[in-house]
Amino acid sequence: MPIQTVNPYNSKVVKTFDEISDETLESKIATAHKAYQSWKISDIKDRSKLLFKVAEIMRSKKRELAELITLEMGKLIAQSESEIEMCASVYEYYAKNGEAFLKDKPIETTGGKAFVRYSPIGIILAIEPWNYPFNQVARLTAPNIIAGNVVMLKHASNVPQCAQMIQKIFEEAGASEGIFTNLYLAGKRIAKLAEDPRICGMSLTGSEAAGSSMAEAAGKNLKKSVLELGGSDAFIVLEDADIELAVEKAVLGRFGNTGQACTSAKRIIVIESIADEFLEKFKSRITNLKVGDPMDPETKIGPMVSEEALKTIEKQVNDTVKEGAKIVIGGKRIDREGAFFEFTILTDLKPGMTAYKEELFGPVASFYKAKDEAAAIALANDTSFGLGGAVFSKDTNRAINVANQMDTGMVFINESLASRPDLPFGGTKRSGYGRELSALGIEEFVNKKLIRIAD
Repeated sequence: MPIQTVNPYNSKVVKTFDEISDETLESKIATAHKAYQSWKISDIKDRSKLLFKVAEIMRSKKRELAELITLEMGKLIAQSESEIEMCASVYEYYAKNGEAFLKDKPIETTGGKAFVRYSPIGIILAIEPWNYPFNQVARLTAPNIIAGNVVMLKHASNVPQCAQMIQKIFEEAGASEGIFTNLYLAGKRIAKLAEDPRICGMSLTGSEAAGSSMAEAAGKNLKKSVLELGGSDAFIVLEDADIELAVEKAVLGRFGNTGQACTSAKRIIVIESIADEFLEKFKSRITNLKVGDPMDPETKIGPMVSEEALKTIEKQVNDTVKEGAKIVIGGKRIDREGAFFEFTILTDLKPGMTAYKEELFGPVASFYKAKDEAAAIALANDTSFGLGGAVFSKDTNRAINVANQMDTGMVFINESLASRPDLPFGGTKRSGYGRELSALGIEEFVNKKLIRIAD
């Protein structure tokens, strides 16, 4: 796959980058390994200053960086600006809290003393996706930089300028060469890279196939890995919910980022007594929205990331309809230049249908009616994925009970699932393993070293 910027608004190739040679890759790894030797013993306050500076630079260049996101993957410009703000907050969060998170943890023991010390382990390889090209990188990079590790990034091949810009920001912030390194590599070279003993940990956010391949390479070489993969999140609306609030959050949760998010509200499950009312309000919210240039702040429907992504979601919808599902609204590509697909709602879905069992990574909502709470929970859990979910009810204790029965890594009550620096992020089942963000995110790639002192 070529490493290039292709503007999804008009399908034009903007810029192409060459993949680095084996010799250049070896030089970059050697530089990163050397940088680690001094970074791991650096004062944590200096690491914190670096992350604060990165956040400051990102905010000062927010519009420029947002336009780069929109150019490369088609996100609406307001959402791109929000991503940069979120990204800066992640760097600030670890700059502020890293030292406390990494403090020695005393252990109560009989006789003598003991504690756990968090020590860095080396170079961490980050394999990141295009849908949040700055923020996904920040979630892995910030906790590891503050912990004393160094990071090498293999970004998605369609956001090369975002990848390049992240390295430039670290350089501008004063990071020594090798603290953060961008690599222009094909995915097929990851398995070979995993064999290098200087690479000590690997993290991937992406598809099941990519995650399986990376996990195999990491496991074969006894490397710690973290995976954040696909999702088919259930958005449960109980009969006592605030319908207006639930509809508002469903639109945001499903169609934000043109539906291209792992934690998008892909399966909307509503108790049948209120389902028709909900569906009518949901449909009306996505009717007659302005389609157009994602750089235009008035645009509400921008392009998908690529023609390939559009064809994938188009085929999934067509196959599901052939299998007996119905289209409430949308269902086809928009007749204009660029990778545009209508906001879509599917109903009458049954087990075995394409949209029932597969992740829909685009602006398509699957709508289900459930007889009661138990049926809603069973339907929510009838998936191979387990990333996140949402429950809407005016009875908080009831909602918590439902959340407790959902087989997911995260559940949000009376709001659509969102990412925040202080909340752990990750899934279960085929949505991956490990956690990003919060105090848990800093513990993934450190040596939790026991130190025991005798009486």
